[in-house]
Amino acid sequence: MKILLDESLPRKLKNDFGSTHEVWTVRDKNWLGQKNGALLKLMTENGFEIFVTVDRNLPYQQNLELLPLTIFVLCANDNRRETLAKLIPKLFQRIEQGNLQNVIEIW
Repeated sequence: MKILLDESLPRKLKNDFGSTHEVWTVRDKNWLGQKNGALLKLMTENGFEIFVTVDRNLPYQQNLELLPLTIFVLCANDNRRETLAKLIPKLFQRIEQGNLQNVIEIW
C-alpha cells in the first residue's frame, strides 16, 4: 500500500511503519503547506491509498466519501513519536481486517 503521513506528524514516525508498505511524508513529496482539499487531490492523483494524520477535524472539513482512499486519524494525548508509534500496530491490524471506510480513528 502507498501511505502518506501528514506534516503534523513527527517525520521520524515514518521509520516505525517498516518496509512492507511504501510510506512517504508530506515533506518527502514537497507538499508542505497544502490545504487539505488540495492535498487529498494530490494524493488521489499520485495513487496513495492511505493518509495518516492527527487532525480530528479533517473528516468534518472535506467530503471524503468520494475519495478512493482511507484516512487514519491517530488519537493520542500528544503528538510525540514515542506516543504515536504505539498506535502503528493497531493501524496495521485494522488494514489487515479489510473493509476500510473513508475515516478510521485509531486509539
